[in-house]
Amino acid sequence: MSSTTLDAGKAIKIHGHVSATPEMIANLLGGKVSDTVDSDCDLAIFTINPAAGIDSQTIDLWRGYDEYQTPRMVLISVLDGVEMDFDDGVLIANRVFDQLVTPFLVLHGESGTPIGTISLRDLTTCDYSKNPPVIEPADSELIEMVQDFREEYLEQMEGMDETAFAAGIIFPAIPINISNRLGFDIVTRYLDLLPSSS
Repeated sequence: MSSTTLDAGKAIKIHGHVSATPEMIANLLGGKVSDTVDSDCDLAIFTINPAAGIDSQTIDLWRGYDEYQTPRMVLISVLDGVEMDFDDGVLIANRVFDQLVTPFLVLHGESGTPIGTISLRDLTTCDYSKNPPVIEPADSELIEMVQDFREEYLEQMEGMDETAFAAGIIFPAIPINISNRLGFDIVTRYLDLLPSSS
């Protein structure tokens, strides 16, 4: 197989505009940056910087995986001091890729820095500003703030189970921040759902 493989035996291709740091993400995940469709890969990850949008080559690559039903995931950079955020990235990707699911939302610290996530499945938060990150139940105020997003996510996932991602039926959008590793544990959990390459 021509793809770089993780220790877990998964071949991952990383696609995206240079502004979304695909090379750095490939290094962190053990994948390989590519500008072509790889029908043999186990997962195609698309990186997005919401401030830069999505270029036509990346859109064409997304479409190229349709015929293979390759599992795909979208990683959206959430950066300090950037006006465009995770929600903007999801809106852009929904317009030019396929409908994405957002199992997690970004939580920001008092200064506006992305410091955590909230799971829309079980309403737990993960605070990446602490080392190691702290996972705990969301408070009632936060639960109320994300209720509409949670209902939308649960509706999208109705009738789906964990195999839907590996089957290339659902496409999760995951927020990531390279500096504090926000979201990389989530990506790893999705990688664990994929069968190993033979």
